[in-house]
Amino acid sequence: MPKVREILRRIKKLEIKTNMLVEGLIAGNYHSVFKGRGIEFSEVREYVPGDDIRTIDWNVTARFNSPFVKEFIEERDLDVYIVFDLSASNDFGYERSKKEVGLEIAASIMFAALRNNDNVGLCLFTDRIERFIRPRKGKKFALRLLRELVYYEPESPGTDINNSLIQLSKIVRKRSIIFIISDFLSEDFEKPIKFLKNRHDVILISLLDVNEENMPDIGYVFLEDEETGEQILVNTSDESFRKTYVKEMKRREKKFLNNMKRLGVDVIRVRTDEPFHIPLKRFFNLRKKRMVK
Repeated sequence: MPKVREILRRIKKLEIKTNMLVEGLIAGNYHSVFKGRGIEFSEVREYVPGDDIRTIDWNVTARFNSPFVKEFIEERDLDVYIVFDLSASNDFGYERSKKEVGLEIAASIMFAALRNNDNVGLCLFTDRIERFIRPRKGKKFALRLLRELVYYEPESPGTDINNSLIQLSKIVRKRSIIFIISDFLSEDFEKPIKFLKNRHDVILISLLDVNEENMPDIGYVFLEDEETGEQILVNTSDESFRKTYVKEMKRREKKFLNNMKRLGVDVIRVRTDEPFHIPLKRFFNLRKKRMVK
């Protein structure tokens, strides 16, 4: 178990790095894309040129013989869940592991939600839900969630997205924003995704390492399944093997993206060798364009 000082140091480093990103790129986009439940009346003030005449309060205007308008504020009260895949395959990475990149994304979303006074909750899963924390507000609570993310030791190395999301759908009843961060290597999880999508705003953040797209020519190597421990000796210098590998990865990718598009679920594709804020920003821009239409 890491010492308390090491825990605090790592959490602080993560907080500083992601807070800078939130400040510069995410916070405003987050607020404009994820709206609250509605608007509530705030106050009445005197009309100034340029105000929308539809907001004029005619009763107050008649009483004071001068135009007054109603002001409203957004009623947010949003519940935001970070659903994080802790299975062993996410420890893979050429320069940085998928888990490490996923942690920074999760922290960025947490601080964006915190800045907008939203409730944030956490769900950690492998082949089942291992840790579930209901959403609350506040920086102290957000830091507690980060600590759980960074230092929780999963009980299982395996992945079962289908089973985990079925469990999640039974727990989360109130309409929420659900970010699912995973490499989505396990298949056949369409049904629970569809069920969640019908009740919640679901966004998938799919993590991909560069070596999962292109097998490098490095001779004979043992490939190990991170989740089962099974090893197989392969010759990466064999061009036909590399082509077959790339073809299979592209097939899985195309199937995954097509299925999610059919269900109307947004997917943010993030590569570990590229800055993650670029696909996040692209996602926010696309969301805003759709909202305008």
